[in-house]
Amino acid sequence: MTDDHRRRPGRRGQGELEALVLSALREADGPATAGWVQERLGGGLAYTTVITILTRLLAKGVVTRERAGRSFAWLPVADQAGLAAHKMRRVLDAERDREAVLASFVTGLGPDDERLLRELLGQAHDGGED
Repeated sequence: MTDDHRRRPGRRGQGELEALVLSALREADGPATAGWVQERLGGGLAYTTVITILTRLLAKGVVTRERAGRSFAWLPVADQAGLAAHKMRRVLDAERDREAVLASFVTGLGPDDERLLRELLGQAHDGGED
């Protein structure tokens, strides 16, 4: 196998890079520029790569941006739990038989998670009141 066909050492996948960028944005005290994110990640990524990742995250609805001079400042739209919930909704929305997907999910829950889900559904039904 030639070097051209092997993965370069240290090369990260798109999902890992997105997670790193999101983590950096969460550490910011407010909106952060792509340059700030690049510095925060140690400079191992090209500025254009950081912009590409941020643009992909924007298209996925995971970050927002606001004008900051001639460029943009970026903000995550949700915390880790919110992002996981967003991914779950995307998977559910991609399936034709929502009932089957939800039923399969619920039957795979352990007793503690099932109890928690019942409590959360009860709170949602009651308008979120305890």
